[in-house]
Amino acid sequence: MSNIHQLHSSEQAKQEELRLEQASDWIAKLDRELTCVEKSEFKYWLAQDNENIKLLLEIAQMWDKMDDLSRLSDLFPQEQLKKKSTPWFVAMAASFVVAISFYLMNGIAIFSPLSETITSQVVVMKASYQTNVGESNTINLPDNSKLVLNTNSFAQVKYTQNARLIELQRGEIHIDVAHDKSRPLSVLANGKIIQAVGTAFNVQVNSDLVELIVTDGKVLVAKKRNISLNSDTEQIAKRLPKTSMVISKGEKVELDLTSQSLEKVVKIKPIDIAVKLSWRRGNLIFRGESLTDAMAEISRYTDIEFELADDEQLRNVQVAGMFKTGDVTGLLNVLRKNFDISFEKVSKDKIILKYSG
Repeated sequence: MSNIHQLHSSEQAKQEELRLEQASDWIAKLDRELTCVEKSEFKYWLAQDNENIKLLLEIAQMWDKMDDLSRLSDLFPQEQLKKKSTPWFVAMAASFVVAISFYLMNGIAIFSPLSETITSQVVVMKASYQTNVGESNTINLPDNSKLVLNTNSFAQVKYTQNARLIELQRGEIHIDVAHDKSRPLSVLANGKIIQAVGTAFNVQVNSDLVELIVTDGKVLVAKKRNISLNSDTEQIAKRLPKTSMVISKGEKVELDLTSQSLEKVVKIKPIDIAVKLSWRRGNLIFRGESLTDAMAEISRYTDIEFELADDEQLRNVQVAGMFKTGDVTGLLNVLRKNFDISFEKVSKDKIILKYSG
């Protein structure tokens, strides 16, 4: 399994993360109705800090839970808010009470006064995910999108009310994007922004290029220099123009990071896509690649270093077959039995391959 790291470590950030957890927990409890004890605790939590109420209202609106809060409007500390709140916050709280009253009388949820006060960049979820060499991990994101990390990968994820953002800093991911026209999902990979509203695609970061394969729908691609998820959220989330590069289902492009070659979108056969993405099922499939290229791919999934003996005939051996990722013992047996390739373990983490034919 992968390790999960929070992005922030400052005391203020920790407090904000705790506040977010508490607000989310209260929203979840509202679904089953609060006990008498919980109502007292909830009222106390609301009275502790104006920011608690603000965040609770924002999350409730995003999760469509305003009707749950309407049943508990009497628990909101309105008098205390008037004494210690700034005028804008009193106005927001008053708008909430008016909206609640309107809902109770008419049975209709209309909250335009509140909507105007909610920041568009409130963080719903912010986390980082990584896999070690040989690992993979699947993450179900808040909008029901599915993110799959391949071996030795690192990605940061940030969801706000109006944006879905992922930065791939290392490795490879496959993302199945939940459809949401109002909130595109953007992947940042080495200065390239890949954006979709509901599709599926694979992104791999290499030293000098980003490989993109679209397995469903279509995506837009644009280049943005010197930006990062932590400092340029709004720029990354901005909807890309229709004049951007378009890559559709069954197409592949190698996005050049050096700007020295033409980025050409090419068609890719379904079988080639299946081979390329076989890692999602823990497999590696080869269909005639040279031993040099095959071992380079296999090395991504193990800490063992493979070295080919100085033999041109060995390097030109073509490999075909399916291998389980990380199964070094099985791989060596297949190479010995089917390809007449022997091996020598020179250390616990280094193996030299030799041609026996």
